[in-house]
Amino acid sequence: MDVRRRNNVTVTGRADGPVLLLAHGFGCDQNMWRLVAPALAEHYQVVLFDYVGSGRADPSTWDERRYSSLEGYALDVMEICEELGLRDVTFVGHSVSAMVGVLAAAKAPRRISRLVMVAPSPRYIDDDGYRGGFSAEDIDELLESLESNYLGWSAAMAPVIMGNADRPELGQELTASFCATDLDMARVFARTTFLSDSRKDLETVTVPTLILECRQDVIAPREVGAYVRDVIPGSRLVTLEATGHCPQLSAPQATTGAITDFLAAAR
Repeated sequence: MDVRRRNNVTVTGRADGPVLLLAHGFGCDQNMWRLVAPALAEHYQVVLFDYVGSGRADPSTWDERRYSSLEGYALDVMEICEELGLRDVTFVGHSVSAMVGVLAAAKAPRRISRLVMVAPSPRYIDDDGYRGGFSAEDIDELLESLESNYLGWSAAMAPVIMGNADRPELGQELTASFCATDLDMARVFARTTFLSDSRKDLETVTVPTLILECRQDVIAPREVGAYVRDVIPGSRLVTLEATGHCPQLSAPQATTGAITDFLAAAR
């Protein structure tokens, strides 16, 4: 298996610098990091990749059984680290990838030594004493709409997820990213994402952790950030002056600054 080709791995920045592994969320690819990666690359070695089923990853390596669980995506991360010989990695995961990072860190503690969670959510569905932001009926309707008319769903949902209605180009970009994803693969990743419950997995985190949330985020409300902070001992929660679910696009300078401040303090 050619892991680099499978996941379209790209390495940039300082070859001798501390390693940052940037992982995108559902319906996206490594291009979503383009506004923060150059600044990070000035001081760090930055590793970017696409999950199978996204971006320019090799579609022939798609395995529905493997990618019907977040464990499958975590296995991809571990194999990338092994292929590149990465150790002491800071894993920066956006959205559902924050939970992928939690799983990978538990499986490979010698490789992943810090976590940065960008707009994370361990569970999207409300539960007793927990607010994820959606009812079970909301998620059922979302998935049904996605599966019946993926292009229409993308056009309607991407601007809502992105937020920043005064900057429609951001919503248009996310729409294009969603629409570029294969329907069958997107259907599986969506179910894996929105039906997951990683709350117990958070209890396994023992590495320094930064949680980044936005002031307003319809996908990961503020209560979720507080919940993640309270479950992970010693974690730091930073609320960015940003709206929407993708601060690496809507507020790249604030996102980059929060990450670099965290890394400086962790040295």
